[in-house]
Amino acid sequence: MTQISVSDLKVNAGKYVSMAQEQDILITKNGKVVAKLITAKADKKAAWDSMTSIFKGINLTDKEIEAEREERILGK
Repeated sequence: MTQISVSDLKVNAGKYVSMAQEQDILITKNGKVVAKLITAKADKKAAWDSMTSIFKGINLTDKEIEAEREERILGK
């Protein structure tokens, strides 16, 4: 993770915005971290956890899942 000063960010904003597409950047003021510039890419693990959390507590058999799938496909 890259660490830069606020003044460096002001001078080279475009460079660090481009850099933030690939990595997080810590921003310091007077030697102390005051902000974090993070990528806008979705966190795949968080997205997966969010999607799978809706299924917690649901225990369907393979046969039931297949029946639900067929219903959706056939529009019943």
